[in-house]
Amino acid sequence: MDRKSTNASKKDVVKEEAIVGAPSHGYKALEAQTGIRRLFGFAQIFAFSLTFMSTWEGMCTNMWFALYNGGPQTFAWSIVIVYVGALTQSASLAEMASIQPIAGAQYHWTHHLAPERWKRFITWIQGWTTWFGWVSLEAGIVNITGIILQSLVQLKNPDYLAERWHLTLIILAMLLVQGLMNMYTFWLIPWIELFAGIAHVCLFVVFIAVLVTLGPRHSGHFIFLEQSISSGWSDKFVAWNLGMLTCTWSFTGFDGALHMSEEVRKASQAVPRALFWTIALNGVLAYAMVIVILAAIGPIDEALSSNFPIIVIIQRVTSSTAATTALVTGLFVISFAVCVASIASVSRLTWAWSRDRGLPPYFSVISRKHHVPSRAIWLVVTIVGLLSLLNIGSTAAFGAIIALSSLALYFSYFIAISCMLRARFRANPVKLGGWNLGRYGVAANVFALVYTVWIMIFLPFPNTLPVTAVNMNYCGPIFAAVLLFALSLWFLRARKHWPGPNVQIIRLVVGEE
Repeated sequence: MDRKSTNASKKDVVKEEAIVGAPSHGYKALEAQTGIRRLFGFAQIFAFSLTFMSTWEGMCTNMWFALYNGGPQTFAWSIVIVYVGALTQSASLAEMASIQPIAGAQYHWTHHLAPERWKRFITWIQGWTTWFGWVSLEAGIVNITGIILQSLVQLKNPDYLAERWHLTLIILAMLLVQGLMNMYTFWLIPWIELFAGIAHVCLFVVFIAVLVTLGPRHSGHFIFLEQSISSGWSDKFVAWNLGMLTCTWSFTGFDGALHMSEEVRKASQAVPRALFWTIALNGVLAYAMVIVILAAIGPIDEALSSNFPIIVIIQRVTSSTAATTALVTGLFVISFAVCVASIASVSRLTWAWSRDRGLPPYFSVISRKHHVPSRAIWLVVTIVGLLSLLNIGSTAAFGAIIALSSLALYFSYFIAISCMLRARFRANPVKLGGWNLGRYGVAANVFALVYTVWIMIFLPFPNTLPVTAVNMNYCGPIFAAVLLFALSLWFLRARKHWPGPNVQIIRLVVGEE
């Protein structure tokens, strides 16, 4: 028997197994929920993941918080800690992706690896927190993209007064365009992300060249030892850790590529490699950008006086509004591509969670014409659009939703990696996939867990003292509300009626990979 015949027979066996025990609507209904095309090769999913993280761009757009809580010293050293932590997190998740490359990612792995007695409950909590985290992350990504565009308008028109409702309209317009792209031209998105990945690297070179050749030169003492706390925190240790969250936010959401697994060819190898090397490369770019920014930043007070310090820095360095506009436009293009990718990713998570009956099954349908989860796409676009309306009434309310993303996703990483670490020490240890950490796996899992818990401790802290209704960090209360919601659903319905992820679908997806 030749190889093709062998592969065909294996797939037939998987499909036959998938039918066994399936509901009355049968195999065709299952296939309708998994009928997505594998459009991504390794190059495209790597570019997708590389662009999606856009960490050096995040250093440019989010530096304000590091300068506000700790100053240059915090910015220069915290990036190293975050880089190592994110690398071990991504390596740990990559191992699980190699075992089971599927759109649900964290909650599927939790169900696969958690203790038998508790796996349904833990998976239920994992599924909801991961989904809420991703919806809020999408809100944050589209928000910062809108702010970049609004800042460009202000740069070209100094008399323009930015209103909150202007930003909301920009967000709604972008969501509509990005939703239509994901619906009708998804076949183009792998190539769009490949172009964006190339632009991500090329633009980095341009930024570095401009800042190094034209910028001023701060001393090494300023970059690595200078402290500046403007937040009101007298405790330097707490302030330093709060400043570290600038880098943390830029390394959050690397699981975006994982939720695209069912559309990647040879996913059990391509997705883990893309995930790990994305963080490895982006961390180097981010560190270089941090050092160059700090060398060229000028007075700290001047940067803090702007809501978007990178514009102030570039304009002072280049003495040209046109050059500043061109460079910041590059940031907008990358950020727009990230928005397109994030809608794709969170819609796949939504689709997976729906076909496993976490969300209503209505959103699990694949469009026969476009081969995308159309209802899941528009659910995500609609929810994020509605959340953006909060910005009109209160930036604090919208900021509270955005703040949820880091804590919820770090919680999801913690659950999955904890289950993986436990599974290594079972009587029958977990069978690893083709991409694994070998003997370094335990050390990487342990470090990732310690780092994850450490960051989760400081994520709910207020960034500014004294605390008011406007500057309060609502991350903790919102996360508690999400957990309460998930727990309520569990005890009211899921505990008795939810069987867990659909085993037939898992066999079908992993078998066809």
